[in-house]
Amino acid sequence: MKPLQGIRVIDLTQAMAAPFCTMNLADMGADVIKIEPPGEGEPTRQLGAAQKNGHSATFMTMNRGKRGIAVDLKQPEGVEIVRKLAATADVFVQNYRPGVVKRLGLDFDALRKINPRLIYCQISGFGNTGPYASRGGYDLIAQGMSGVISVTGDEDGPPAKSGIPLADLAAGLFGAYGILSALEYRERTGEGQLVDTSLLEAAMALTVWESAEYWTTGKAPKPMGSAHRNSAPYQALKASDGYFTVGAGNDKLFAAFCAVLGRKDFLADARFASRAARMVHRKALQGEIENITGRETRAAWLARLEQAGVPAGPINNYAEALADPHALARGMVVDLVHPGAGDIKALGVPVKLSETPGAVDRAAPLLGEHTAQVLKELCYSESEREALLSKGVIQ
Repeated sequence: MKPLQGIRVIDLTQAMAAPFCTMNLADMGADVIKIEPPGEGEPTRQLGAAQKNGHSATFMTMNRGKRGIAVDLKQPEGVEIVRKLAATADVFVQNYRPGVVKRLGLDFDALRKINPRLIYCQISGFGNTGPYASRGGYDLIAQGMSGVISVTGDEDGPPAKSGIPLADLAAGLFGAYGILSALEYRERTGEGQLVDTSLLEAAMALTVWESAEYWTTGKAPKPMGSAHRNSAPYQALKASDGYFTVGAGNDKLFAAFCAVLGRKDFLADARFASRAARMVHRKALQGEIENITGRETRAAWLARLEQAGVPAGPINNYAEALADPHALARGMVVDLVHPGAGDIKALGVPVKLSETPGAVDRAAPLLGEHTAQVLKELCYSESEREALLSKGVIQ
C-alpha cells in the first residue's frame, strides 16, 4: 500500500510547477486524473527537442503515474465533467492564468459548494493576492525577482539563472507540502481549504541564508561561483583534469584537508587559521590550494580525501550522475514502458518510507487514454459517452 492510496487528485495543470506537484502525489499512490484539451493536449506534449517516437520527454517525465482524459472546457458539457470529477475528489490542482478558472466556474468558491471537503491548490506566478496577482509568471522571472539570479554565477560575471528551473520545481514541492498539510487538517475537522502558492514565494523561501545575511549586515549578497557564503573551503577546486568539490568548512575538516594537501603550515597562517579568517581570505586560500590540486587528477584527490574523511565529490555531467552506482542503488533510476514511446527511463522517488513506500510504476498517459474509463466511473452511459465524443467534448 502506498501512503496516498485512496486519495483522488484532479489535475488541471500544464507546464512544470503544478504538474510536478501532482507527479509527486502520484508517486505516493494518489489517483491523479490529468485533464487536457482535445487535439494536441497540454502544450508541454510538443515541448523540447528531446522526443522518443514523437513523445515529449518533458511531458512524460512530469506526468508519470497519472491517468489522462481529454475534455473540451470551451463546451459546457466539458466543464460539467470536471465539476462531477471535483465532487468525487479529495484534491483539485490548477495553475491556469488568474481569472480563467473563475470564468469557467471551476474556482475554489464554486467547487467548495459541491464538495466542502475539497482541498483546492492553485499554483501561479505571484499568488492569489497582492499587486502582481494578475500577472502571468515564469521560472526565469521568479528567479530574477526573488533575488536568486543576483547570487548565482561568478562574482564578476553576467546574470545567470539556476541551471534547473528552481522556482518552478520548488513551487510544485511547496504545493504538495501545502496539500498534505491540508489533508491532515481535514482528517481532524472534515473541512477542505484553499492552498495558494507561487513561483515567486517558492524561490524567495529558498533564500534563507541570503535574506538573513542582508537583514544582519545591510548589504545585499553577491554571487560567489561555487563557493559558500559562510564557510571555506567549500567549493569546486581545480585538478589537472577538471574540477572536484570539497566541503572542509570547519576547523577539524580543514586540518584533515591540509594534511591531505601536505600543507599543515596553513594551520599556522593567520589568514587561514580560523574559519572567519578563511572567509576573509577565501580567494587567497583557493589560489594556494589549487597550486597543489592542479598537479594531480580528480580521481587521485578524491581517493585521498575519502580515506581522510574529508567530504568531497566529482562534478558529474548527467551521463555520469545517472550511472552513478550509489544513485542506482538508491533506486533513483527506474525503467518504465510508455504506451507510445516504448521503453523509457525515469527518475525514482527521492524519499523512502519504510512501511508505505512510493513508487514510479506507470508512465505518463497518452492523450485521452483514460477518458472512457474515468467517465464510466462517473456513471456516464455508453450512449452518453458516444454523444460527447461526436460533439468533440471528449477525446
